[in-house]
Amino acid sequence: MYQPAISGHGVFTPAQSISNDELVEAFNAYAEGWNARNAEKIAAGEVEAKTPSSADFIFSASGIERRFVMDKSGVLDPDRMYPALPARPDDQPGIMAEMAQEACTGALEMAGRTGADIDLIICAASNHERAYPAVAIEIQQLLGAQGFAFDMNVACSSATFGIQAAGDMIRAGSARRALVVCPEICSAHLEWRDRDCHFIFGDVCTALVLERAEEAQGARWDVVSTRCATQFSNNIRNNDGFLRRTRDQMEDRRDMQFMQNGTARSSRRCCPWSRPISSGTSARKAGRPMT
Repeated sequence: MYQPAISGHGVFTPAQSISNDELVEAFNAYAEGWNARNAEKIAAGEVEAKTPSSADFIFSASGIERRFVMDKSGVLDPDRMYPALPARPDDQPGIMAEMAQEACTGALEMAGRTGADIDLIICAASNHERAYPAVAIEIQQLLGAQGFAFDMNVACSSATFGIQAAGDMIRAGSARRALVVCPEICSAHLEWRDRDCHFIFGDVCTALVLERAEEAQGARWDVVSTRCATQFSNNIRNNDGFLRRTRDQMEDRRDMQFMQNGTARSSRRCCPWSRPISSGTSARKAGRPMT
């Protein structure tokens, strides 16, 4: 058994960002237009009027003041409210692979490695731009990496699950050196027209190099202990997928983007559930009884 360690990290941050004030201006313009178009239904009680947002509301709910995005013009267009990302020909790198290449390059440089030193790539993200071929395999080609690569989606925990998977493979000897890369374009599946969540996410890509601790060339952080756990819930959901075209009237349904059950219910349920898992794992590692 080999001890896995993190020996490098890198990040790609988009050039564009959106402040709370910019976001509120766009959302309120959209809400005002929607309310005007649906004035009769609102008066009849058939639908509820859209409530304006505010920078104070966003900051008090999230602590966020600004988020980075791949395209702000589409998000801030009240008649669009989602990013405008042109399709690319198949012979050009996809947008997620391009983001990943920059983050991975930084991680490799920190670890003193090149793409040829890598024999495992896990592209761990909450959504992927296509079903296949795997984005991870495209990244593998761009970096000149060896071995094998695959995509992983565990929603918000994709990065942590990717680290555990890579660490376990290094421990077992099926991989010697791995990249875990997380290209997130959450702006493309966030519902910017929903006041309760239009401020939560942005776009970024992070990358980690994991390898056998004994082979790390510089500073390293040993992966001492990990534990994965899951529990099904509908509190956060996205129903988009390849079966969409087989079902009628699903072109612009609300549940085709990120959707959460209330502004606080998801965290109220998740935090108490995950707390004993993390504390119990730490206690066992330290040889203390679980409480």
